[in-house]
Amino acid sequence: MFGKLFSRSAPMVEAPRRKAPPMLARQRRSGRVRNFDAAQNDRLTSGWTNTPLPADQIIRRNWCTLVARSREQAANNPYGKAFQRSARRNIVGQQGLVLQARSKDGSSGTLDQGANRAIERAWKSWCKAQNCDVTGRRSFRQIQKELINGCVTDGEFMVRFVYGRDAGPWGFALQVLDPMRCPVDMDEEKRPGGGFIRAGIEYTKLGRPIAYYFTTLSPNEADYNYGGRGFVKVPADEIVHWFEADIVGQKRGLPWMATALWRMHQLGEFEKSALVAARDGANRQGFIEWEEGYGPELDEDDEEDGIEIESESGIYQSLPRGAKIKTDVSQYPNGEMAVFSKHMLRGVASGLGVAYNDLSNDLEGVNFSSIRHGMLAERDHWKELQESLIESFALPVYERWLTYALLGGRITLENGSPLPAAKRQKFMDVQFQPRRWEWIDPAKDVKADVEAMDNLIKSHGQVIRERGRDPQDVYGEIAADIKDMRAAGISEDIITAVMTGKLKGGQGNGQQGSSPKAGTPGEDGEDGDDAGD
Repeated sequence: MFGKLFSRSAPMVEAPRRKAPPMLARQRRSGRVRNFDAAQNDRLTSGWTNTPLPADQIIRRNWCTLVARSREQAANNPYGKAFQRSARRNIVGQQGLVLQARSKDGSSGTLDQGANRAIERAWKSWCKAQNCDVTGRRSFRQIQKELINGCVTDGEFMVRFVYGRDAGPWGFALQVLDPMRCPVDMDEEKRPGGGFIRAGIEYTKLGRPIAYYFTTLSPNEADYNYGGRGFVKVPADEIVHWFEADIVGQKRGLPWMATALWRMHQLGEFEKSALVAARDGANRQGFIEWEEGYGPELDEDDEEDGIEIESESGIYQSLPRGAKIKTDVSQYPNGEMAVFSKHMLRGVASGLGVAYNDLSNDLEGVNFSSIRHGMLAERDHWKELQESLIESFALPVYERWLTYALLGGRITLENGSPLPAAKRQKFMDVQFQPRRWEWIDPAKDVKADVEAMDNLIKSHGQVIRERGRDPQDVYGEIAADIKDMRAAGISEDIITAVMTGKLKGGQGNGQQGSSPKAGTPGEDGEDGDDAGD
């Protein structure tokens, strides 16, 4: 046994390796295993990037250039200006974000109408230009418009909360800041406590903003300062900073026009070239060539006086002997220009997220179904941005305003008593109603809403909110109309017929018919829906 334990064993023989299949062997020899065509590195993809960059490097390398070019296109390119106008019109609209207070009584759970009216009344007063803006020049709605304009060209907006004597009559106001004042190239890797600074913003070690750094907060600075180290530090809880993040870890916003900028610029240059060629072709009819032995004999110091030929309708001009005309016809604009421009604009519209017909103001070949489909998709995009604006801007502003307004006793009931600051959490229950749109065919849309309400698919309040109104305001207007009609001596039958849209000849159903005797909704039990059929 011991002999077996201490005896020298024979060396192990390595098992023979199996040869790779011929197909894999060829791929290994060639050094390439193709999985995706887009991952190939060849002469056709030599200029295509193959190294992913983190969001911070993308912002640092491209942000200033994209902002400068976006601002230039918004100023000089009609399509850039049209997109900026469209974004402002669809996100903000005529009234902007309208506050709807929804505070409820704790015992019954019903709406506290008195407190809600007081909050909405005080908010409306603060939204005036002399109260909400530190400069006293812009109302709250106009501030919203300016912020959306900035998002189109800058990709973000920054608003500072200002308190105290400099904030105006209410002691609280907003200061709109230029994002270019926050240096995108200001980085610091290690701060006390493990924090860091990236793109002019200081963060905790987990990425929560602590402070913002600006080159200046004063409006009298006319120029941008590059490379300086004197910064103004503002706590992050005094700044509203919003942008639509496209990349994980993104800390600054990219202009909304960034994807479409190259096409917009190239299309603009193409149109300029075509216009110059067209003007040159319209101004120059041709050249006069002389046969050999003819033409004026000029010395080196003589100046040639060109032959002037005046054109007149029905008259044929004769040329000097030996002279002939060689015409020069410009090729632009030709029939391909419209096709090329439309193709480019479709790419621009896709990059901007808007419908081509709206951006280009081109309704050629559009029918009801196609334009409705395009409008629905575009409006969903605007609604998404509206909700982001409410969550990131309107609600934080309302929270700060409510605190200072309650502490200052600025929100009062109709009897003059102020709302108690101890119930601040109750008064935080609010909604902001963004703008909504009318449909191309309102009659069909109204009919669909009526059927949805009859089948309990929609409520009256939902239908009203979809049209940008506050249900409480609509109900109050209806109640006031009924009260005024009763005060004027109108009978209850007519009031009922008017309110239910069953009075023939009226406007309840949008149809005209013969008016029956006053107080008679219809004959033989017919209602207004059958009038005029």
